[in-house]
Amino acid sequence: MKLIIQIPCLNEEHQIAATLADLPTEIDGIDSIEILIIDDGSTDATADVARKHGAHHIVRHNRNRGLAAAFSTGKEACLKLGADIIVNTDADNQYVGADISKLVAPILRGDADIVVGDRQTATISHFSPLKRFLQKFGSNTVMKFSGVDVEDAVSGFRAFSRHAAKNLHIVSTYSYTIETLIQAGQKRMAIESVPVGTNLVERPSRLFTSKRSFITNQVATIFRIYAMYRPLRFFGWIGLILFSIGALPILRFLYQFFIMGDGTGHIQSLILGGVFVILGVIAGLIGLVADLIARNRRLIEILLEKE
Repeated sequence: MKLIIQIPCLNEEHQIAATLADLPTEIDGIDSIEILIIDDGSTDATADVARKHGAHHIVRHNRNRGLAAAFSTGKEACLKLGADIIVNTDADNQYVGADISKLVAPILRGDADIVVGDRQTATISHFSPLKRFLQKFGSNTVMKFSGVDVEDAVSGFRAFSRHAAKNLHIVSTYSYTIETLIQAGQKRMAIESVPVGTNLVERPSRLFTSKRSFITNQVATIFRIYAMYRPLRFFGWIGLILFSIGALPILRFLYQFFIMGDGTGHIQSLILGGVFVILGVIAGLIGLVADLIARNRRLIEILLEKE
């Protein structure tokens, strides 16, 4: 059983040595452990320092492409290297390396396809009350959209079986954390959470510059991915809302014209209602076409899985 620990990096020459030193070298049930660094266009000596401190493999982006792209590059490289289990962790040593054994245990037992490290954010003293609230609210939102029970949806500390890694295809340009959960939920993969420890990270996040940008990007990702994997429901609800808005003035006009005998003066409402009804129908048709495209994409994914 081969485990590869992948670490996306961007200008981490001062932190990567400590992160690598914290990783386990032996885990029960694992025959070999290798480390793969994804250098996402670093302008410092990240790759050299990582190689010096024990990284077995290094793949590099010529320019910074973002966390989602770095994760995908690492995942594909791990699969080519024959990984049976892939663990993703952060380069800033946020997560306790020894807890990787907790992540891989459910996969080794055959109980899970994906295991997410739960930081138990409500108990982390250096998290502000706002950050704790946002983590809880975000995780609950993801659970509703994905249908999976994960307490820390944006945790980057997670393990994937080879089967799960081959069946996840990241299209987001921002982050992979939410998208992988929504995809996994739609594909009925077995997902578990395990409590993990964290270390205090002094430097600011490299993924987002503010809480506002983080929320905006994550919300956009949720709706984009949900629309991609559940298009009929997504556009169906939009169409139903538009249709309902349009039906109200039309019904009002019919009431005034047929029952009260005076529909004059309400023609503008009738036109406006007709526009909304047409928009609702169009949204429903878009949902139907998008659903057919989504099913075709699924057939293509099945063909790719069999290669």
